[in-house]
This record gives sequence, structure tokens and C-alpha cells, in this order.
Amino acid sequence: MFKEGMLQMLGVGIYESLYMTLISTLVAYIIGLPVGLALVCTDKDGIYPIVWLNKILGFIVNVLRSVPFLILMITVIPVTRAIMGTTIGSKATIVPLVIGAAPFIARMVESSLKEVDKGVIEAAESMGASPFQIMFKVLLPEAKPSLLVGSAISVTTILAYSAMAGAIGGGGLGAIAMNYGYYRYQEDIMFITVILLVVIVQILQEVGMRIAKISDKRL
Repeated sequence: MFKEGMLQMLGVGIYESLYMTLISTLVAYIIGLPVGLALVCTDKDGIYPIVWLNKILGFIVNVLRSVPFLILMITVIPVTRAIMGTTIGSKATIVPLVIGAAPFIARMVESSLKEVDKGVIEAAESMGASPFQIMFKVLLPEAKPSLLVGSAISVTTILAYSAMAGAIGGGGLGAIAMNYGYYRYQEDIMFITVILLVVIVQILQEVGMRIAKISDKRL
């Protein structure tokens, strides 16, 4: 179990898992943050109501969130191949991870923004602030602690997705657990990969929560 080759393989697995998770989280937030912001602002009670657009965005988000991740990975194989040139490995896994995580993040962002006190928004409107100014100078700053907590939850969820991707050649610790722990019945490797995933989740969650606490001006 603790031979040099095995330790090296686990080290590569940790790197690939973190690589997939962090890159996918970044890209998913680039997509999901504006979508979540649009869902809040275009709502019938939002600062710039566009009901038809809100319904379309909400429908797309709900549909993508409803598809189990493993099924989603298989469904988007042609898209993954077109973008990455391959359907296996850590780089290829980023495509379905982003597609699966972006709708989840959009809903997390929407939930965080809706926690902002409506009185603050009304005060900004009464002072003549435009919807654009309210979005970037009121909504996002006021929701920052909640958004950071949501990002900690999102990154650990995406890590779990990346582990599931190992079932179909996604790379990382999930692939090691499947190839050695499941197919070769090496229970010690399965146990170690589970422990490593738990430790990574705890570290990411703790870092995210600490950053959120530091940024919360209410404390």
C-alpha cells in the first residue's frame, strides 16, 4: 500500500481532483453568478422585471439541475470531445463538471441575493440608483458573506461530482477508487481515497467558512 509508486499515484490523484474541482468551480461561477443575478433582477418583484426571460432562465436551470451527474457526463460526451478532443482524463471532466455545477451555483447565488434586506434596495432606488448600480453596489456587496458560504458548499459539491466522474474515466481520486478499490478489490486503497476526499472536503469547507466569517461586516 505504501510503496513509492502507490504514494505517487495518490499524489497525482489529489492534484487531478483539486485541478478539476477548482478550475470547474471558477468557470461555473463565471457562468452561474450572472445567471443567478439575472434570476433575481428579472423576477416579477425584482429591480428590473422581465418575467418571460426569468421563466426561460429558470426552466433551463431546473432542467440541467434535474439530470443526475453520471447521466449528464454520458449525454455531453460529444460536447466534451468537441471542446477537449478527448472524453477521458481530468481535463475532459471539466466540461461536464461546469455544465452540471453552473445551474447549481446559479440557484445558490439566487438564494444568497434574495436574503438581502429589501429596505436596503428600496433606499438605493429612492436615491435614484440604476438597476446596474443596485446590482453591483448593493446586492452583491450585501450578499458577499452568504455568497462565500455558498461557494464553500459549491466547491465541495463539485469535488463530489469529480469523484463520481472516476466511474467513467474521469481521473483523480475517484478513478483510483474505482480502478483499484472496486475493480481490483483493493479495499485499503478504497479506504485511503475516501479518507483523502473527506480531508480535502473538510479543508476546503473550513477555508471557505473562515473567509466568509472574516468578510461579514455584521460580526
